[in-house]
Amino acid sequence: MNMLDKIEKEMREAIKGGKILESETLKMLKSDMMYEKAKTGKDLTDEKMLEVVARAAKRRKESIFEFRKGNREDLALKEEDELKIIEAYLPAQLSEGDIEAYIDSKLATLGPINKKDFGNVMGEMMKDLKGKADGAVVKTILNRKMEQL
Repeated sequence: MNMLDKIEKEMREAIKGGKILESETLKMLKSDMMYEKAKTGKDLTDEKMLEVVARAAKRRKESIFEFRKGNREDLALKEEDELKIIEAYLPAQLSEGDIEAYIDSKLATLGPINKKDFGNVMGEMMKDLKGKADGAVVKTILNRKMEQL
């Protein structure tokens, strides 16, 4: 069973169980996937489905930040609840310590680099960490490490 099938199954169960927030969130997630499928004209691979889910989670995180900035705690809490539902479909995220250890080992294998190489280094790391780590966290840690070089 692929991720889309799992989302559809759990969405039906949420509707039957009267879980409004969960069913609406899963409907949005399914809609995002169907849009992506229509855009490409092909069936979605597991990797592409994971990308769609990660984008949905990122949007929720950004909304939470903006709602809190605008003193709208009620909306921020709703977004947090949606985020918890969405994160259930993402692989476990690496801790900051694990990310830092990965960056250290990657920098050691790359040899001498400077700040001009940041974009290339970040791109290489995100290829390996895609779906496993938040890009903003990776960027922050990598910035700190590169300033120490």
